[in-house]
Formats: sequence, C-alpha cells, structure tokens
Amino acid sequence: MRAAASAARHAQRASRRSLATMRDRLNDLGNQMPQQGPPSGLIGAAAGVGAVGFVGYNSFFTVQGGERAVLWSRVQGVKPSVYGEGMHPRIPLIEYPVHFDVRSRGRNVQSLTGSKDLQMVNIQLRVLFYPNKEELPWIYTRLGHNYDDRVLPSIVNEVTKAVVARYNASDLLTKREVVSNEIRNALTQRMAEFRILLDDFMLTQISFSNEYTSAVEAKQVAQQDAERARYVVEKAIQEKRSIIVKAEGEAESARLIGKAIQNNPGFVKLRKIDTAKEIAVTVSRNQGKVYLNSDSLLINVLGDADLADEKKGKWR
Repeated sequence: MRAAASAARHAQRASRRSLATMRDRLNDLGNQMPQQGPPSGLIGAAAGVGAVGFVGYNSFFTVQGGERAVLWSRVQGVKPSVYGEGMHPRIPLIEYPVHFDVRSRGRNVQSLTGSKDLQMVNIQLRVLFYPNKEELPWIYTRLGHNYDDRVLPSIVNEVTKAVVARYNASDLLTKREVVSNEIRNALTQRMAEFRILLDDFMLTQISFSNEYTSAVEAKQVAQQDAERARYVVEKAIQEKRSIIVKAEGEAESARLIGKAIQNNPGFVKLRKIDTAKEIAVTVSRNQGKVYLNSDSLLINVLGDADLADEKKGKWR
C-alpha cells in the first residue's frame, strides 16, 4: 500500500513539472513573435467615416403623423417655427426637436362645488382638447410639455364652480343643457388664454348629497300623496254629482210618467204590455218548467173593469 501511494505522488510531481515546462516554452514563443498593430491610416479613415455617418444621421429628424415639433437650440433657445409631419433638417448637437401630440385627447375632471341654494353638488366632466398648433413654441416655453396637467384641472374647476353657483340645485337637473352650454362657452374662452383649444365638452354626471337626495324623495312622496288625496276628493265630488243627477232624472221621469197617465190612461196598459213581454222572454230562456198564472205574467192587462165594459159592449 505504501509503495502504491509513493508511486502516485511521484506521478503527480512529474505531471506538474511537464506542465510548467510547456508554459515556459509558450511564453518564450510569444516573446519572440513580432508585435505589430493596425495601420494608423486605417484607423483615421474609419473614424472619419463614423463621424460623417453620425453627422448625416443626426442632421435630420422625423415628425410622425398626428404630431408637430419645435426646435430647441443651444444658441437661440426655442425657435418660433413649428414643423409638420415629415422629415426636416437640423444642426447636430446644437438643435434638438421637441415633439407634441396635436390630436384630441380626453380628460376626466371631477369638481365638488356649491349651488345657489347652498347645496353641495358633485359634478363629473369630460373635456376633449388639443393644443393650438401655431402656438406650440409659446406652450413649450411657458407651460412645458405636460401643459394639460398644469392647466386643465385648475381652470375646469374654476369655470365649473363659477357657473354652478348661479343655479339652484333643482335647476341643475331641469336646465342641464343650459348649464352645459354655459360651462362650454366659459371654458372655451378660459382655455384660449393658455393656447389650448376645446374640441368637445360633456357633463357626464351630477350628484347631490345624501341629505338633499332624501329630502327630494320625501318631497316627491308628499306630492304624490297630495295628488292621490286630490283625486279621491274629485272622485267623491263626481259621485255626488252623479247621484244628484240620477235623482233628478228619476224625479223628472216620475213627473213625466204621472203627466202621461193623467193625460192618457192607456199609458199604463202599454207599460203592462211591455213588462209582460220582458217576463215572457225571461221565462222562455229558462230551461226549466215554470207554471205561472196570468196575473203573475201580467197577461190580463185589460183588468176586470175593462172586461166588464167589453162584455157590455158585446151584449149591446
């Protein structure tokens, strides 16, 4: 065992010596090779081509569709010209383009304000706007690229509060179109001062406090109850009038019947005949068998006195 271990150690030492010898030989060969770099003329040409390419690439800038651009110069600042869509020249490392999106953009604004009758109203508005294309240098110089965040929330709240304060809470619902048009006109004038154009304006929602909403509901319920009570009174009055008219009609009918009987005794006989016809029709429609005497059927419409008079006339 000891002999095997000793042989292994000798083998390791021999391998290490061979590796060191090979490393020294490689170092000697590397030192003997000539040290040559690329030619200086080639480096200069490559640098010149790169510089020309850089200057040519940065001598133009492109404006995409729906955008406008202004140039900021290290020497002059913001230039007054506005550049439309397409490719335009610039001075590299001196002028830098600043792009603006000139398409209509929407913004939601929420305003909590008070009405003329001191009711708190929560109004939500949606404003569609875009910058004045000819005034982009002014906007960039005074407001910056995020001009809408700087201007719109404040002026929309200002205009909304000023208009809503001239109307009662109920008028905001019944005159919603008038209020919307008034806010639109005032907002158009106010935004024009900051070179922003109003494309469209929408009054999306109007909500009141819970107390005011409950009061309005209670008022509506009271009005409905009053209308219901008024209807009941009117119905009673109409029924009273109907009863009076019916009574008057019956009295007039009785008076006319009495007058007709007084003037013509045969009127009673005629009424008996009509009544007998009605009884006969009712009995004929009944599927059962009914036995009635002539008095019940009112068939003896002539009466005993009439029969006696008739017999006397025959004997004569």
